[in-house]
Amino acid sequence: MAFSAKRQTIPRVSRNGPLLALHDLKVFFHSDGKVARAVDGVSYEVKEGETVCLVGESGCGKTVSALAILGLVPEPPGEIRGGKILFKGKDLLNLDEGMLQRIRGKEISMIFQEPMTSLNPVFTIGDQIEEAIMAHEAVEKAEARRRTIELLADVGIPSPEERVNDYPHNLSGGQRQRVMIAMALACKPDLVIADEPTTALDVTIQDQILHLFRELKEQRRMALLYITHNLGVVAEIADRIYVMYSGTIAEVGNVQQIFRNPSHPYTMGLLASLPSRARKGKPLYSIPGAVPDPAYKPQGCPFNPRCPFVQGSCRVEFPEMCDFGDGHYARCPITYEQRQGK
Repeated sequence: MAFSAKRQTIPRVSRNGPLLALHDLKVFFHSDGKVARAVDGVSYEVKEGETVCLVGESGCGKTVSALAILGLVPEPPGEIRGGKILFKGKDLLNLDEGMLQRIRGKEISMIFQEPMTSLNPVFTIGDQIEEAIMAHEAVEKAEARRRTIELLADVGIPSPEERVNDYPHNLSGGQRQRVMIAMALACKPDLVIADEPTTALDVTIQDQILHLFRELKEQRRMALLYITHNLGVVAEIADRIYVMYSGTIAEVGNVQQIFRNPSHPYTMGLLASLPSRARKGKPLYSIPGAVPDPAYKPQGCPFNPRCPFVQGSCRVEFPEMCDFGDGHYARCPITYEQRQGK
């Protein structure tokens, strides 16, 4: 089947103008003479007050794209090879370190996956949250302490006046993650990036953290970029979903479009792998193969070695985004043409 269908790229600017917009971002890593294309032409956007979920298997480039937003890609071995990262219309890639420091924590903050490695074990949690406040705002330590106690209460830490003097090892995993959330919210950022913040937590605590995110978003009207491989989480909190594969965007749509009408074979495979969709008595489905090494990507569509619908042209041409309507896009002309009856 020839790639003759009508195709379009994802619109780069929404009607109201996005809070954050990545345009054709490329982040490469150099090692032993090899070039790993971790993020290879990614475009996505987050609007004010919106929850956008970035999903995909480990190694797809989700976290690297988020680190690039905050200027945290280590150089070397990393390199921003091209593209733009627009925040409130300003390209973050053109800012010096001093200007980025003023944005980190104040306007954009990040919650990392494992709080025990992100929190300093030799300082109390109160000291660490107060430091974030005093780094960006001209307040005295007493005022920073008062706000820290309020933040701990807001994120559900019991007896915050006492726990503010605790060290990270005194807290449970769920409490440490709540501290990380409090720290991220300390300066009332416009955008919070949450990188797999519930992966290390049990299901009960995970549900509490997700409920907390929903409450805080409503109270503070902040935007949330949520990075995860857990599609169950995505169904609960997302306004829009970007599915990443091998450093590229494979599909984008809202929850109903992605879950009821997945249009990229990779998205279909991820959904089929959910335990809730397993047929009784049948083994749980798994996508064959693995995400390709970013230094040795296949020619054509990066998913073609694992794709059940692969055709000859898939192994030669890198597919463009196809417009499935109402803001739903997928990088697969094969499924597009099938649904158009061609």
